[in-house]
Amino acid sequence: MTRWVGGLDGCRGAWAGVLLDLDDPTRYRAARFARVADFLDAAEAPLRVGIDIPIGLDTHVTAGGRVADRAARARLGAGRASVFPVPARAAVYAETYAEAKVLSRANSTPPFAPSIQCWNILAYIREVDGLLRARPELGARLHEVHPEIAFRRLNGDRPLAAGKKGPARGAGLAERRALLTAAGLPEGLIAARPRGVGADDHLDALAGLVVARDLLGGTARPLPDPPGRDTHGLPIVIWMPDGPPLAPHEFPAKAGA
Repeated sequence: MTRWVGGLDGCRGAWAGVLLDLDDPTRYRAARFARVADFLDAAEAPLRVGIDIPIGLDTHVTAGGRVADRAARARLGAGRASVFPVPARAAVYAETYAEAKVLSRANSTPPFAPSIQCWNILAYIREVDGLLRARPELGARLHEVHPEIAFRRLNGDRPLAAGKKGPARGAGLAERRALLTAAGLPEGLIAARPRGVGADDHLDALAGLVVARDLLGGTARPLPDPPGRDTHGLPIVIWMPDGPPLAPHEFPAKAGA
């Protein structure tokens, strides 16, 4: 059995997806997927997938968001990377932005309303939440990541020199590509950005793949530790890579699915 792992990041109404065979790193694929289920049900059937989307939703939000959001914010510290508070489940399922703001304020202490940027990704959150509740067995394969935490870990727990957007975008993207190369990902996969996928989305999906590889190898670290749980039993945890980056010939020995 081959050991495929993958990474996913939302991109303009779809998902940027990357896949790598750990037993033969010359085999990989990058593509744009309409749904997360299409990625998980693809021929590669990845054993672990890192996805840049919140998993696990609070019924009532307190003290700045989910336990995973607070842990991630503390890990990143002051800087360019942000971790927005995910609103309560009722607000996530609102049909309009106005309704989402009302429901979020009613189900948070202190009351807060989601930003328009947060509203724009709620459809992605609903998709993943609905998928994991309809098919709970996928919870063993699909795991939340935060790309900037992953990149920071790959950079020796130091802040990166440049961001992915703004005037330093070129330098920021190059810095992240270099970190992914040092982490042992094939250069061909790093360069294989699909049509319709932004450069930053492709790199964020690759960061999720690195975490998925470490999850399969048993070296990934949770934020917080131990993870939280929502009322549906879904984990509230952001996974990050751990330990020194692996060279291609040092991928973990075969592990059970």
